[in-house]
Amino acid sequence: MKNVVVLGAGMVGSAIAIDMAKTHKVTLLDLNENALEKAKSKCNELTCLSLDVTDKVLLKSTLKPFELVICAVPGYLGYNTLKSIIEAGKDVVDISFFPENALELDNLAKEKDVTAIVDCGVAPGMDNIVLGHYNEKMKLTDFECLVGGLPKIKKWPFYYKAPFSPIDVIEEYTRPARYVENFKLITKEALTDCEYLNFKNIGTLESFNTDGLRSIIHTMAHIPNMKEKTLRFPGHIEFIKGLQESGFFSNDKLDERSKLSVLDFTSKVLFKEWKLNEEDEEFTIMRITLKGENQDGKTEEVIYELYDEYCQETKTSSMSRTTGYTATAAANLFLDGLFNEKGVFPPELVGKHEACFNFILKYLEERNVIYRKSSRLI
Repeated sequence: MKNVVVLGAGMVGSAIAIDMAKTHKVTLLDLNENALEKAKSKCNELTCLSLDVTDKVLLKSTLKPFELVICAVPGYLGYNTLKSIIEAGKDVVDISFFPENALELDNLAKEKDVTAIVDCGVAPGMDNIVLGHYNEKMKLTDFECLVGGLPKIKKWPFYYKAPFSPIDVIEEYTRPARYVENFKLITKEALTDCEYLNFKNIGTLESFNTDGLRSIIHTMAHIPNMKEKTLRFPGHIEFIKGLQESGFFSNDKLDERSKLSVLDFTSKVLFKEWKLNEEDEEFTIMRITLKGENQDGKTEEVIYELYDEYCQETKTSSMSRTTGYTATAAANLFLDGLFNEKGVFPPELVGKHEACFNFILKYLEERNVIYRKSSRLI
């Protein structure tokens, strides 16, 4: 049994802490005492402490007794929090999905003799792990990930609920999207290249560009075509673009007397509209497609598909399960000694190892998060 600390008691962070507490001693830290109390009510084994992660001196001193940190803070806090964790000399699994490049902390992590596994959620995360695995087995030419978390009940006008902070979702919608086409890095506005796709048991969804490739742009530069797109119910993009074009995502102040920016105001409104309540049923849908030359010299297409729903038994959202349990799988394989390289490692550099890939898939399957594989020769 190891001594583990989880930073962030949101829906995903709480799910991570509760899962880790099955086999380890877990402390959950957050500034929001209500969130801590809610997590404690679900799992009495948790130790909960109120802490402001932006207080770097206090954070570093608090982390001293722990053998592993799992960072699940909001994206806008992610990079600086991860840097503080590494500076404290602590091994870490991170799912904060911040806009900065985590690989810039690689030298610091090596200097501090730290293992930092980053972007370790569902996407980015599990798609990277699958890519890293097949990059060792095939000469890949194409990689595509389609992913979305959606409510079962579609409520007009957005048809959307978020287990994350709305400001993180808005950041995803406004950050320029990058993808790779014929070895060239293409940058477009997010929400572009809308396509309508059909999914079994769901029906038609719309896909659009978001900046989900992240580290694989650098680590998998030998693959000529790579793309990640977000999935939503049809009509969602139109309403988001309307808000964007009307200036609702601006960082300008509401007026000369206000301390709030327009974006702060929009986030507060959307938090009520998008709030995923404790027992709201939702699902996660993902399709990972890889193409390339297999070990027999033939062109093969491999597809991994995920459909996961809200868990009635544990009252845990699907996005919390699929994101959080990928992180706890990585945490446990590290604690079990399956991966101990020093530096910053995105998931594809963990999934390249056969033992790690198999451990993660088995760990998720034990929690009924099941990726179904199919393949065909082209």
